Amino acid sequence: MAPPAICWFAFAALIPCLLLPSSLAIYCDEDDCYDLLGVTQGSNSSEIKKAYYKLSLKHHPDKNPDPESGKIFAKVANAYEILSNNATREQYDYAIAHPEEFFYNTARYYKAYYGHKTDTRLVLVGLLLVLSAFQYLHQWTKYTQAVNMVKKTPAYKNRLRALELERNGGTTNKKKGHKQIVKSGKKDEDLSKELDLQISGAEKPSMWGLLAVQFVLLPYTLSKLLLWNVCWFWRYKVRKSPYAWEDACYLTRRCLRASLDAWGNIDEYTRDDLVQRRLWEKTNLESYLADMRKESKRRR
Repeated sequence: MAPPAICWFAFAALIPCLLLPSSLAIYCDEDDCYDLLGVTQGSNSSEIKKAYYKLSLKHHPDKNPDPESGKIFAKVANAYEILSNNATREQYDYAIAHPEEFFYNTARYYKAYYGHKTDTRLVLVGLLLVLSAFQYLHQWTKYTQAVNMVKKTPAYKNRLRALELERNGGTTNKKKGHKQIVKSGKKDEDLSKELDLQISGAEKPSMWGLLAVQFVLLPYTLSKLLLWNVCWFWRYKVRKSPYAWEDACYLTRRCLRASLDAWGNIDEYTRDDLVQRRLWEKTNLESYLADMRKESKRRR
């Protein structure tokens, strides 16, 4: 009996032979493209074209009623498509000379035949969907982590205790049995669902903020933005109308470079004072910033 190592070497030597049919089958199935057209590997493009026209006239379904002629014509047409193109013919010749490089030959074939046929629009849509899925997952993870951190704070526990007192009419049950603790835990979970958690920087994920949805709504968003700018220009630049309260708040927030969440967290009295200062005017803004710097130095 031959040693195991010799058996393995013999099997490895047979691998190219085993891969030979499969390496070429991706082109013309089990047939040889040259044999299908009745030409040789050294034939030029003119000879290949002449052979194809001769066979197509013979086996075309419109000229030959034989049911098998349709299958032969399809094979001949496929072989001509491969051999009439210099790039695919070069790949086919390389596959004949290097049948052991099965994966490389297969990759080149599919890249040549299907790579250029891929619709770019479908690729973009798929990319947007994948990015939106990762975006939604990231937002949910970030929001869940923030909620768990807030639930550990004393302020949240005090709010939960206050809600429990309100539901129980101002009384609490102080029993400490195991069943009572389990029931209390479930009760805390039910009460926590009723608390509206406002977490800055970790808002609850929304489908409207996803990239795919924003891309679909892009024409509407652009048209709305254009209309807003036109109305703004007509109202405040042409007609010289006084700023509406919401528009004055927008200008003030933009001058202070404050986010929408940060502006919402400012108390109403401070917001009114800031708007009345008319900070969108350069001199007023400089005066306000100078006052803030003085106040900061005084506190230090």
